[in-house]
Amino acid sequence: MCGINGIFALGAAASTVDLDELRATQAQMAARGPDGAGEWRSDDGRVAIAHRRLAIIDPRPGSAQPMATQDGRLHITFNGEIYNYEALRDELIAAGVAFRTHSDTEVLLVLYAREGAGMVKRLRGMFAFAIHDGRDDSLFLARDPYGIKPLYYTASSGVFRFASQVKALLAGGAVARALEPAGVTGFLLWGSVPEPYTLYRDIRSLPSGCTMRVTRSGAEAPRRYWSLSEVVARSIAAAAAIPAGSEVEYLREALLDSVRAHLVADVPVGAFLSAGVDSSTIVGLARELRSAPIETITLTTDEFRGTRNDEAPAAAEIARHLDVRHHVRSMSLREFEADLPAFLAAMDQPTIDGLNTWFVSKVAAQAGLKVALSGLGGDELLGGYPTFREIPRMVERWHPLNRLPGSGTLFCTLYSGLSAWYPKINPKYAGLARYGGTYRGAYLIERGVVKPWELRHVLDREIARAGLERLAGQDDELGDAPMSGFAKVSILESSRYMRNQLLRDADWAGMAHSLEIRVPLVDAALTERLAGLAATGRFQFDKAALLKALPRGLPAAAAERPKTGFTVPLWQWLRKSPTTDTWKRVRFLRRPNVHDYSRWAYTLLSLTPETAELLRA
Repeated sequence: MCGINGIFALGAAASTVDLDELRATQAQMAARGPDGAGEWRSDDGRVAIAHRRLAIIDPRPGSAQPMATQDGRLHITFNGEIYNYEALRDELIAAGVAFRTHSDTEVLLVLYAREGAGMVKRLRGMFAFAIHDGRDDSLFLARDPYGIKPLYYTASSGVFRFASQVKALLAGGAVARALEPAGVTGFLLWGSVPEPYTLYRDIRSLPSGCTMRVTRSGAEAPRRYWSLSEVVARSIAAAAAIPAGSEVEYLREALLDSVRAHLVADVPVGAFLSAGVDSSTIVGLARELRSAPIETITLTTDEFRGTRNDEAPAAAEIARHLDVRHHVRSMSLREFEADLPAFLAAMDQPTIDGLNTWFVSKVAAQAGLKVALSGLGGDELLGGYPTFREIPRMVERWHPLNRLPGSGTLFCTLYSGLSAWYPKINPKYAGLARYGGTYRGAYLIERGVVKPWELRHVLDREIARAGLERLAGQDDELGDAPMSGFAKVSILESSRYMRNQLLRDADWAGMAHSLEIRVPLVDAALTERLAGLAATGRFQFDKAALLKALPRGLPAAAAERPKTGFTVPLWQWLRKSPTTDTWKRVRFLRRPNVHDYSRWAYTLLSLTPETAELLRA
């Protein structure tokens, strides 16, 4: 896991690369790669790439980056891990290739030299990389199917720049800070900035599952090589061939295969262990595959102790059952106050989540870990959220009314008025008649933070209007293929909430502590094998099947524990902390007709000078 960046002077009028800018961008990502730094610049000075290294696979100096092919034609800077690199390497050796290292980075170089852009379809892992090809003076960028690893770029004034962080591009000093309405509006709507947008007009995210080619003529449009909706559709078709009654064994083998792949490393691999089924299953399978106990981490807080949100007792019982070396850490209000400035500084794009991942990553790093497995992704794949039941039900009920012209606006106005007078009425349902009859609309109601009809209360109206217009064409990968409601919700949860918030938070919060977080349940090969069975009800529309994937199961107290989610008591900490400037802002941000969840989102924007002036006073 690393930080990557680069600059490509495109047109003839563009000046050569400013190495001070390249190094300032690289320095902003120091926490992503504390084990080393490197850079390469072309002979004509018009291309330069840089790298910060967190050494996980083949940590020897010979695998440092940027790395070049033996003939000097290709140069790569790479962030991530290729879990099937050994199989690819063996195949290439059989074809006569001689390798200088045992790194996955060199495998990428050789594959690209032999197969070009199509090589990305052969990769299993999480990755973002850029390869400069000296033969035609082009730059090739790629990002993994789910977007686990970030890659941002900007192209203006004849110069193309890229980096692993938005703040790194800004740190270079040459990128404008003009705001992007879709980024600001999207954050208030969802609690995270939806890709490909960022808060800044000139900075975009390379979409997940896409590649991009840049030449002296400019940057070409991103090309999609992996589509979640297409994978789910294929998996549904293939599920019919799997014999009835073999589902649990099929699930177990698929999970073992993914966990085995995610254990590939030349350093110890630990795991986050909550009291939930997802992380417990991952840890249990990892323990089967490793002869020695692995290190596991559980986080709790003083405020949660003795309540249903306290995961520590059940997690400790699970740890004993699975025979792992377990660490429990309790976070306090004092530690929250001390860490809040660093947390906000490390947050690359605004998010209403991430504090939990920040603290558990901190504890894992303090325990000496560089890699930790996470159970993230099980809810999206196997239907663990209430949205899998509520959204199809909502669509069925409200689809007929959504067709009546003007009914949505009238219902929203009347319902919003009632909710202002009767606090027990949930204001999020004001949009039922307008949005509730489609899966995209119903998902907005269930997952949205500030609703579209509430934006006028908190955001400059022109910015909100422009933002909504641009977001209307956002790609959620749902597609138009007929499929079950379960499948549609799974795609929406994976391509929006998981991709834009959970995975992004896992990246920046983990890397702030130089920790690589791996997610075996977010794996393209696993999705291909299991999505169809899940979507057709072969796993009984919940995650109970996961418990059967472990030969010894889990302790009853853990297996029967109600789902609470992995969280920290943010609001309790803010209320108890009169010295926290953030809470001073938050408590005055109540707005009529805007539900409570919007306050933290609003507050984060108020802390950023560029966005604060757009908010309604």
